[in-house]
Amino acid sequence: RKYAIRDGAILFAGALPYFRVGVAVGVVDPGVGTERHPIAIRTARGDVLVGPDNGLFRPVAEALGGIAEARILENRDLWLPSATSSTFHGRDIFSPVGAHLAAGTPFEAVGPVLPTDELVPLALPTAVRHDGWLETGIVYLDSFGNARLAGRPDDLAAAVGPLEPGRPLVVEIGDAREPLHLTWQKTFGQLAVGAPLLYQDSSGTISLSDNQASIAARLGLRVDDSIRIRAA
Repeated sequence: RKYAIRDGAILFAGALPYFRVGVAVGVVDPGVGTERHPIAIRTARGDVLVGPDNGLFRPVAEALGGIAEARILENRDLWLPSATSSTFHGRDIFSPVGAHLAAGTPFEAVGPVLPTDELVPLALPTAVRHDGWLETGIVYLDSFGNARLAGRPDDLAAAVGPLEPGRPLVVEIGDAREPLHLTWQKTFGQLAVGAPLLYQDSSGTISLSDNQASIAARLGLRVDDSIRIRAA
């Protein structure tokens, strides 16, 4: 989605670990031209991430072993030689710096160190196990209208018991909606078209979906909606 820093962060984190170690430029930057820092991050795996300091790199850096060092992009010799615009740093700063780094420019040359505890955080819902229910939230809505939730099947099983295909569950969304009665399933085709389900998605996390339909549109779901899952 346009301007969605979290969407970019989640997609980036899902893809980059499968690339070989190198330089990656990421640009989801609704704060372009403001006080936010242009940065480069070196990960523990050895990757270098170049882009805005707005939380975009937090999940992928964690997936790559954590943040080893961060620096502010202040060396203008590595930027595009022409005048820098205030609205297109992806072209004028991030891509040129990324290219220089990929061509062998030392990481230290980009600019001064930025303490890692000063990097902008990215708040995401978390999964909390309770006796008989799982507290979670919507992390990401994909283009099919599926809702990726915080937590993995192990978290849900620890809260409600074993997850066998067809296991009845109840999903409570926020405080105003009616509870949603559905089942845990291995895959979509086990159900009729339009039927709701919970399942382990391709990223290994819990997802909430309608088979061949958008549960996000049907229920008016939004990122960060609180979710409670309990046994039926």
